[in-house]
Amino acid sequence: MRRLVSLLFGVLLGCAFLSAQVATPITWETSVKKVSQNEGVIQFKASIEPGWHLYGLSLPEGGPRPTTFKYDLLDGVELVGGVVPSRQPQEKVDMVFHLKLNWWDTDVTFEQKFKITSPAGDYKIEGTVSFQGCNDTACIAPSKESFEFSEGGVPAQSGNTSVDTVAVSERSVSASVVPADDTGWWNPVDMPGTEKESSSWLYIFAWGFIGGLIALMTPCVWPMIPLTVSFFLKKGSSRASSIRDAFIYGGAIVVIYLALGLLITGIFDAGKLNDLSTNAVFNLLFFGILVLFAVSFFGAFDIRLPSRWSNSVDSKAERTTGIVSIFFMAFTLALVSFSCTGPIIGTLLVEAASSGSLTGPAIGMGAFALALAIPFTLFAIFPSWLKEMPRSGGWLNSVKVVLGFLELALSLKFLSVADLAYGWGILDREIFLSLWIVIFVLLGLYLLGKLRFAHDSEVSHVSIPRFFLSIASLSLAVYLVPGLWGAPLKGVSAFVPPLYTQDFNLYQGAHFEEFDDYDKGMAYAAEKSMPVLVDFSGYGCVNCRKMEGAVFDTPEIKELVAGNFVLIKLMVDDKKDLQHPYTVMENGKKVKIETVGEKWSYLQRYKFAASTQPFYVILDNNGEPMEKSYSYDENVAKFASWLESGLKKYKETK
Repeated sequence: MRRLVSLLFGVLLGCAFLSAQVATPITWETSVKKVSQNEGVIQFKASIEPGWHLYGLSLPEGGPRPTTFKYDLLDGVELVGGVVPSRQPQEKVDMVFHLKLNWWDTDVTFEQKFKITSPAGDYKIEGTVSFQGCNDTACIAPSKESFEFSEGGVPAQSGNTSVDTVAVSERSVSASVVPADDTGWWNPVDMPGTEKESSSWLYIFAWGFIGGLIALMTPCVWPMIPLTVSFFLKKGSSRASSIRDAFIYGGAIVVIYLALGLLITGIFDAGKLNDLSTNAVFNLLFFGILVLFAVSFFGAFDIRLPSRWSNSVDSKAERTTGIVSIFFMAFTLALVSFSCTGPIIGTLLVEAASSGSLTGPAIGMGAFALALAIPFTLFAIFPSWLKEMPRSGGWLNSVKVVLGFLELALSLKFLSVADLAYGWGILDREIFLSLWIVIFVLLGLYLLGKLRFAHDSEVSHVSIPRFFLSIASLSLAVYLVPGLWGAPLKGVSAFVPPLYTQDFNLYQGAHFEEFDDYDKGMAYAAEKSMPVLVDFSGYGCVNCRKMEGAVFDTPEIKELVAGNFVLIKLMVDDKKDLQHPYTVMENGKKVKIETVGEKWSYLQRYKFAASTQPFYVILDNNGEPMEKSYSYDENVAKFASWLESGLKKYKETK
């Protein structure tokens, strides 16, 4: 038992450590090599952390910043051709901006050939790499990386530089290179971080645990409980040994499912698995799988692993003794339950891998296995409880059918992603909602006994649980109806297609009067004696648009912001040129600030030591934070509470 617990703890600790080390999503290494007396190649290697991606060399207008290479000085050399990547980027249609984008999600190297024209062989090359990267929850602002090479291909400065400046190591620069700021609005502040990561892990744990409880009630898992009790009764050991074996059995279940989740994640890696939630082909595949399982659960056919697999493992459990036999019994449970737990595990891993590391899948699968292990452990300790447990029968088939309805509804979410990616237009928002309304009405009628499938028993009376579940299903269907006319449906906004796909929309989004210049907005707020809400956003920031639609467009937030705050929205990818460009020293090197977006991006790094969007902060009239920063989280109540807390603290300082 101690070994199993130690193994589980070690795996979780190792995963957490790996996640904690991810500090810089994209780093660059530049070098030069000579291929002949008069020819050379510049190499730009981009190292990309799992879950992040670097945008391609050519992107449409209105989207994120493409990767570009600019040469400010070419002395004694001339370029031959253009920049060539080591492999082609993958392409995808973005569901929010409806633009065809391309990117690299793993390390890529770019090469630029050049010819030395100086008779003496001396040359000098200076320039910058401009780029932007994102993951599923945040984007780094459009950034620049300077490079400089001189005679012989020796870099004039280190080519290994970090671009995700979570903590700016050199935040004090000479006054001549920072915009005039006698008020102190640009002064750096110690900004407390958000609680998003820990809350997202809690969310993953909760859904994993709920998934395990749902799996427990399926016909594939429930009949295993009496088999488990029978197995432990046959061992005929003492009471103390029985309790020990039961805990070992529960621990084995957790270890097996946790190892399975980490194995799948390790094969695809967290970043690749995360693509399942956005990639059109994988979403089509998931749609087909869930529909197939739903049809199976309705009674058309059975899906199960080859019986010889489970029989072989079960026979080994009978022949062996001690811990080995208990392990094989736990493995039998995993194999037998596959047909019911497969879709739950697959969906859970896709969602959990959005963290871009092994920690999310580890927590999700650990919670799933824990929910399965606890009842089996308790029944193994107290076999007398088996007499009180409901026997297998028609109610188990009803659970299977209900799960089929839910999987059918969930499958439409994956089809919607593929539909948006390919631009088919076959599953617009009102069509999606119509299908969901029909599905949940039919589920409600099924629970009331008004609809029967081939393997169902006749419902002579409606039990209390079925009655309340039918109320929940029919109520959800009624809740969805106003969405046919454009109601936002915040409760299911993560599943339904976006509002822009709605043909007939009576809903009007909120409109904010806002400043697009930090200094002007701060001056106005000081004049009016109002707190400031700074919104670091971007034209190419997908999650910024999600926050605007799901949070800022609600009447509650609109009224709260418009009546109490001066809103300053700063677009970190604004490409308009500054009238007076300037240079700053950051992390020991010069950084050129040439565009409006670069100015606001530098402000975010310099003042708040952060560089991802969306990023929200509440300031007083001296530029000091009133509350911790807020990142991507579509919880309207949480955002409102954050605003009210900052407003209260501001009033207390007046």
